[in-house]
Amino acid sequence: MATAKQLKVTLVKSLNGRVKQHIACVRGLGIRRINQSVSVVDTPENRGMINRVSYLLKVEEE
Repeated sequence: MATAKQLKVTLVKSLNGRVKQHIACVRGLGIRRINQSVSVVDTPENRGMINRVSYLLKVEEE
């Protein structure tokens, strides 16, 4: 069985003054602070959250 593709997501901009839904998307990805990186599975749900707050994130394929 092939392993699911992973994405490395890093928060590069502050959440101060952002829309509540955008803050919720970042928290939903498991990111708590600036320059923190997390690995998430490349699913449509995670892609949707990443696309919504793409201006705050740096995304790399693993």
